[in-house]
Amino acid sequence: MKSIKSWRLLMRKKNASFDGGLCGFKMKQLPFMGIICVVMLFIVYRTTKYQYRQTEMEINLHPFDTLKESQGLSRRLGSLPRGIIQARSDLELRPLWSTSSSRSKVDVSSNEVDAPRYRYLLAIAVGIKQKYNVNAIVQKFRPDNFTVMLFHYDGKVDAWGDLNWSNNAIHIVARNQTKWWFAKRFLHPSIVSAYDYIFLWDEDLGVDNFHPGRYLKIVKSEGLEISQPALHPNSTDIHHRITIRSRTKKFHRRVYDVRGSTKCTNVSWGPPCTGFVEGMAPVFSRSAWFCTWHLLQNDLIHGWGMDMKLGYCAQGDRTKKVGVIDSEYIFHKGIQTLGGGGPPGKKVGFLLAFSLFEFLTCSIIFQLLFSCAKYVLHFTLRRVQILKSRQRDTALHRWTCEQR
Repeated sequence: MKSIKSWRLLMRKKNASFDGGLCGFKMKQLPFMGIICVVMLFIVYRTTKYQYRQTEMEINLHPFDTLKESQGLSRRLGSLPRGIIQARSDLELRPLWSTSSSRSKVDVSSNEVDAPRYRYLLAIAVGIKQKYNVNAIVQKFRPDNFTVMLFHYDGKVDAWGDLNWSNNAIHIVARNQTKWWFAKRFLHPSIVSAYDYIFLWDEDLGVDNFHPGRYLKIVKSEGLEISQPALHPNSTDIHHRITIRSRTKKFHRRVYDVRGSTKCTNVSWGPPCTGFVEGMAPVFSRSAWFCTWHLLQNDLIHGWGMDMKLGYCAQGDRTKKVGVIDSEYIFHKGIQTLGGGGPPGKKVGFLLAFSLFEFLTCSIIFQLLFSCAKYVLHFTLRRVQILKSRQRDTALHRWTCEQR
């Protein structure tokens, strides 16, 4: 009996020594994994610190009015006489030898003096490749008292001079910048507050079935602060079902759809099921744009994800103040021409390569962090098991000695 117990005790000691050897092998790997974890944490720390410094620099070098500056406005302008302060402006062109704008002359000479005159702004980021499509868009808007503002991202302004409306439009040039970059820097609320509605559109929209006057009539009657024309069902790049035109409705504020990953049901009260417009053709009221401009970040480029946040600027309940107009709809062509100043294939390839590099980098970092955490957890659990096994062996050994 004693020989059997001695044999079992010897086998446990061998297993313990084997586990100890394995543990020693893993202990040798632990410093390497620890170094990897420290390097990953250092990278995360440096990235976060860099982003913080960039944000701090933007605050210190803020080119626009902040809330603090607005509060101290009256104190800084105290030396000016009352009645002379003009806190806002507009984008109207004015002749050299007249105090009234060319648009004001047209308004005065017209016979339509019985109705209140609303003012609207159409702002589009354009490239010369979409010249004829942009011309079709502007021709739709010209009869309805619109100021036209073109953001030229390819630098080719002179090529637009042959269009009869070009001389009356505002032209701003900055190469390879998106409409959100332009909007943040040139559509400050103090500048565009003269306009009742602001159309911030893409250049690749078909407007054969769109009329601005009828569109705005619906927007005003329904009290929509943020809106967009519905998209033709055959449009390119339809990302959300709520933007698709409904043939049986004049407008809609929400959509019901249980297909796909996003389920829109009766209990859905957020975007993209309701209170949602897409970034290709948004229309803002004066108040909504004041909020949206402050929502835009200085480093915003493509605007991905912005459409999910626009509801915060609806000036009330987003399910009631945000809508899609079905009776006046557009066709999204999905033509990407931004950056057309160079070889398109090369630029697209570079962007794809850069995106792939970012994806692979993030994947590798995630895999390393996951492997590190997994190894530390496995090592800890293994050590606990070994300690428990040794405790059992010690207790058994003491019991065996007592029996002897």
